[in-house]
Amino acid sequence: MPSTDNERLFPGLYEHLEDERLTQQIATLAPGRVALDDVDDADSPHVLSRYLAHRIHRHLQSVPARHRVDEANRILELLDRGADEAFYIAPGPRQLMAVTQEASTPLRRPATPLSDAALLTNTPHEPQVGREIAKELESADRVDLLIAFVKWSGLHVMDKELQNLKDRGVPFRVLTTVYMGASDAKAINALARKYGAEVRVSYETRNTRLHAKAWMFHRRTGFSTAYVGSSNLSHAAMLDGLEWNVRLSSVATPALLQKFEATFESYWASESFEPYNPDDDGERLARALAAGSGRVSSDVSIAHLDVQPYPYQAQMLQELEAERVIHDRHRNLVVAATGTGKTIVAALDYRRLQADTLNELSLLFVAHRREILEQARQTYATVLRDGAFGELMVDGHQPVRGRHVFASIQSLNTKNLGRFAPDAFDVVVIDEFHHADAPTYRKIIEHFRPQELLGLTATPERGDGVNVAERFFEDRIASELRLWDALDQQLLTPFHYFGVSDGVDLSSLQFRRGRYEDKELDAVYTGNDARTAKVLQALNDKVLDPHHMKAIGFCVSVKHAEYMARKFTTSGLPSAALSGESSSNERRTVLKALQRGELRAVFAVDLFNEGLDIPQVDTILLLRPTQSSTLFLQQLGRGLRLAPDKPVLTVLDFIGFQHREFRFDMKYRAVTGSSRTRLAKDLEDGFSFLPSGTQIVFDTVAQSVVLNNVKRQLRLTTRQVVDEIKDLAAQQPVPESYTLRQYLADSLSEASDIYRRSKFDGRPTTWNTLRRAGGLVPDVLWPPADQEVEVLTLLQRAKAFLNVDDPARLRSYEVLLQPDAPPVSSLPLRKQRMARMLYYSFWPQGSKSGGPDNLESGLRLLRSHAILRNELAQLIDVTADNARNLPRPLGNGYADIPLQTHAHYTREELLAGLGMGEEGQRTPGTVREGVSWIPSSRCEALLVTLHKSEKDFSPNTMYKDYAISETLFHWESQNQTTPECAAGQRYQHHTAQDSHIMLFVRDSPTQEAGTSPYVFLGPVDYVSHEGSKPMSIIWKLRRPMPSPVFSAASTVAPLS
Repeated sequence: MPSTDNERLFPGLYEHLEDERLTQQIATLAPGRVALDDVDDADSPHVLSRYLAHRIHRHLQSVPARHRVDEANRILELLDRGADEAFYIAPGPRQLMAVTQEASTPLRRPATPLSDAALLTNTPHEPQVGREIAKELESADRVDLLIAFVKWSGLHVMDKELQNLKDRGVPFRVLTTVYMGASDAKAINALARKYGAEVRVSYETRNTRLHAKAWMFHRRTGFSTAYVGSSNLSHAAMLDGLEWNVRLSSVATPALLQKFEATFESYWASESFEPYNPDDDGERLARALAAGSGRVSSDVSIAHLDVQPYPYQAQMLQELEAERVIHDRHRNLVVAATGTGKTIVAALDYRRLQADTLNELSLLFVAHRREILEQARQTYATVLRDGAFGELMVDGHQPVRGRHVFASIQSLNTKNLGRFAPDAFDVVVIDEFHHADAPTYRKIIEHFRPQELLGLTATPERGDGVNVAERFFEDRIASELRLWDALDQQLLTPFHYFGVSDGVDLSSLQFRRGRYEDKELDAVYTGNDARTAKVLQALNDKVLDPHHMKAIGFCVSVKHAEYMARKFTTSGLPSAALSGESSSNERRTVLKALQRGELRAVFAVDLFNEGLDIPQVDTILLLRPTQSSTLFLQQLGRGLRLAPDKPVLTVLDFIGFQHREFRFDMKYRAVTGSSRTRLAKDLEDGFSFLPSGTQIVFDTVAQSVVLNNVKRQLRLTTRQVVDEIKDLAAQQPVPESYTLRQYLADSLSEASDIYRRSKFDGRPTTWNTLRRAGGLVPDVLWPPADQEVEVLTLLQRAKAFLNVDDPARLRSYEVLLQPDAPPVSSLPLRKQRMARMLYYSFWPQGSKSGGPDNLESGLRLLRSHAILRNELAQLIDVTADNARNLPRPLGNGYADIPLQTHAHYTREELLAGLGMGEEGQRTPGTVREGVSWIPSSRCEALLVTLHKSEKDFSPNTMYKDYAISETLFHWESQNQTTPECAAGQRYQHHTAQDSHIMLFVRDSPTQEAGTSPYVFLGPVDYVSHEGSKPMSIIWKLRRPMPSPVFSAASTVAPLS
């Protein structure tokens, strides 16, 4: 650990614990030069022990060798004071180096001590990595190998050690790939046959998510080691290549070993790696290796797609199901970028609908081109495993049976449309739904009355201002593939986004309903040679070779597009302009010229759909401002298609000084999925957590413009919010009836934007207190003065209901709050527990929190305040409407527990739901531990926070609790738990003891509006455990966790 023994502190970055010496040094510096930060509670054991280790090491260096053991024991005496037993260091000092199976059979040791970390580079004066690995194999109790390529030349040099590994019965697991055909089939077969390894292979040949080369040697002694680096399993890499490998140790680098183990287990459980048996899979491996090396062509027919949904598809399917089951919406829109598999999602959705109804459902799939219809029919046939599925209705072909029809829009003319009754099809899917406002599409939509209508599009908001989500789907998108997910899945090209200041001042322009006036923008941009010069300069700075680029520039008007095309052409970059007014022939001619490289750029206006669908586009120029996240993503999407020799998309966004009401946060949050607070931090510190290959960079001026704009949204005062509510309500026929749902839609805000705020005028900030401040709640509806303090105290707890997202709880709370609700004592136990969930949400510690002495009195108090009931009704209405998970009751054996899997609960709700707080038991508000045993229901609640530190990345706390797969979860017990203690026995034998383990998970301790709720993953079953004090236990979930939870809880990047 670096010291601060120097008399001065040099400018730069530090991570030094503040001690008295450092405090003195800081005092000599001018105010404002020093940045101090509190150590997070979760990180403090590591930070403090690291400091102590450094100090103890320096101290022992200064002590004569003969006194060092005594000095160390004096330190231990302080640490062990009050302990039941203390263990001191024996004279010497000596180290235990080995315990062998038999006397006089020494074990070879690697040259690097087991307790040390090291960097090995195959240089002459250090051990070769291959020889070190061979020695490590001799003392390992279990071996895991993660290797991109396996070569025979690397395998046979450690033949003796690998054979010995098999003879000793040591488990040996190997993960490898066929990427580029670089592996030798003979070597992979030998691993399985000759050396007894359990091998799993990724057969993806077009790309790979695995480039790692790593070994882990598990030892029951606790001295496990690992190697991570550049060496594949080849002769050159193992012995004499210029390779760099880091040796890790469970003693020196325990957090890294934990991450290694967690990540390997997740890979091992992934369906991306398939078990390999040479006898059964040898031919498939040989074909895949040949295809990967280019020796034979790879068959990429859709028939070979895995028909099980990948995680991002599973999430989209889950969201569609939630729209239907939870919200009773049967006209739904799916939005995803071109090339990301919308049709596969539609086919998987159709398969599930059929499974749910147990009947064959008739289907109409509509698109406008024959090739799209043929691909769609093949996709459905593959997913359904029915090669004869579906009939085409295109180019004169007519369906015979007419049960599953793939029809072109042209074939469904008035004459043919009349052949089909309005209820002829149970499911209607319309591809490229952004055309839906056109007369031909409208006729189809208005004619049919299916059970389910599904629209697919990449561009819901058209250049002419038509938003099909708003017009046909009540302004609601059922499911949208997040850009980050698509990039993680390698479905899209990574992009480098550059925010470039153009120096143009738009602050005085008119800005209404989220848009500038196009005419005013046109006047500012068209003919602005200074701005165009900056555009050309940015191209030269950021694009490898503008004379070979294929760019699309989005402009504000036809005049602006034509001007930009002229200026680029005169600058040596041949360009053209296109608009919605351009003829089809003109569009085809211009776009083909761009594809062939005859043009360098096309400047477009009012074109966002397939009219600009050119996979080869590698540069996007954003030449007009937009705060619409939808339009921004559509423009970006024009360049994200995968194409050969296109490693990255370059995006240049030209940013000026904006009107004060313009909002940058909306489009950047849509891209990153960040909160406004997180976005502001990323803008200041740089975007560190992006998908591989993607970058977001701003120049200094653009960064300042955007950051100040985002911070202004964060600093929006409560008085400004009150005025905004008042102004928007004034536009309604009855301002006093203006609802929270209306306000959030009108202001483009979220409920947390209100409830995250501190008090205003001495009152908590809630929807009704802000309405009251704006004069929208008359005195007659507000509680009298003698009750106001009581009501305000209760309203302050309203934010606890931001998480209510299941219909059963919503209905129960509504019934319990009705003035004529029945006595709680007359309700069955399940509903009584639901009532306690409501009660403890307001008074977590019951009467000790200032609540009434009993449940019945508490509910009567809540019912007596109409303004409180109104607050909860409006808030729950909004949060429940936004629910995307699909809650389910626990089912048989849990009739008295009102919790539903995949719903969100506060700590108070979930503990009360499991029976805590009933007569004679502690109240939920007294619980601070992550484990709670509730005797009345014989349930053990495991409350897991995945990212325990509030920091963005804390490697010392991140790999204790994590998802191995959608159904396996690794959990670390409390520090004092042993396998023999009562809790440890309960964990291992919960079924035999008739107890239940309930798993609740959240990402982090807090969110924007306060404490984060937990997702209930349901009952889990014991699988296995390792260790003691703490125990590391693997649980099996009875219901797979939701895709977003798995993404957050997994230690690995998406593999599929």
